[in-house]
Amino acid sequence: QVQFVESGGGLVQAGGSLRLSCAASGSTFSGDAMAWYRQVPGKQRELVAAISSSGGLTRYADSVKGRFTISRDNAKNTVYLQMNSLKPEDTAVYYCNADQTVRLYDVWGQGTQVTVSS
Repeated sequence: QVQFVESGGGLVQAGGSLRLSCAASGSTFSGDAMAWYRQVPGKQRELVAAISSSGGLTRYADSVKGRFTISRDNAKNTVYLQMNSLKPEDTAVYYCNADQTVRLYDVWGQGTQVTVSS
């Protein structure tokens, strides 16, 4: 059974930084393209950043390009999201899962709350 455990969220002022981590288990992590998603109450979950299985390719939502960086450590079955220059509109619960353009596991972790104050 695949499991994702997200951590690293918190309350930060606008312009600040956070680094999120997602530990995966029960999946073929090193063979999966992975992604970070975020969701605001009442809105659909959106893909924020994705990374190929090897880590060589990344892509980002236009709203976070130049501010967020996704990376992974296949030896640790962990994917990261470095978030810089945070804005209030980045406030959301952040989740990780496989890259939805390839596959999406039907289980989600508890997510990690990111709150950016103005």
